[in-house]
Amino acid sequence: MTVHFIGAGPGAADLLTLRAVRILADSPVCLYAGTYIGDEVLAHCPEGATLVDTQALNLDAIIEHCIAAHGRGQDVARLCSGDPSIYSAIAEQTRRLDRAGVPWDVTPGVPAYAAAAALIGRELTVPELAQSVVLTRAHRDSTRLPETESLTHFARSRATLVLHLAIRQTRELAATLVEDYGPDCPVVVVANAEQPGQQILHGTLTDIADQVEQAGLRQAAVILVGHALGARERDDFVDSHLYSSRVAAAG
Repeated sequence: MTVHFIGAGPGAADLLTLRAVRILADSPVCLYAGTYIGDEVLAHCPEGATLVDTQALNLDAIIEHCIAAHGRGQDVARLCSGDPSIYSAIAEQTRRLDRAGVPWDVTPGVPAYAAAAALIGRELTVPELAQSVVLTRAHRDSTRLPETESLTHFARSRATLVLHLAIRQTRELAATLVEDYGPDCPVVVVANAEQPGQQILHGTLTDIADQVEQAGLRQAAVILVGHALGARERDDFVDSHLYSSRVAAAG
């Protein structure tokens, strides 16, 4: 048997990969976080599957379910919100599985920042405005960030920022970023992407905290910050070199 870590994307059943759907259909045990994963995704599981909501479980309890399934010779579908490559705790889980001699693999999914960018129809890398995307998070209620990864350090780059697990600290984060990005820098908050309670807030570093507080957002949100988000309202950025008319003519 194998524990399959599966990126469930933003939670929409039709944004699962074909591989993810196949693995779900073949796995008699499914572990998922009920905060993010809904019935439509779980509908891909086989009839009679054991469904375990992990939102109230610690890592050791989650691994106990995996080891028990391994003893029964059953595959486990371990659903992760977004993509397993970031903020999924698979490093901690696979370390425990390795110690227990339980095999595992990973199936990628649609990351939260990609789902958010798609919903607002924005490219996060726009020529001469931003060519890098920084994925980071707040740390007040979670593990400590390395000293070299402070928000002020990233802000100096003026790259497009994607802030996870940060919605409760929007005001102080905006105050930190305004010096480098400016008060009029565009900000978009996407909460519960592709879910029935989806909310999208458009603002700037000056007013986004007020909007977040008025909307009562507390979780399941990403904050996008950067001047690339405002590219559609301006025409002074250059064409991508790869697709410019000069390069095309030369080719």
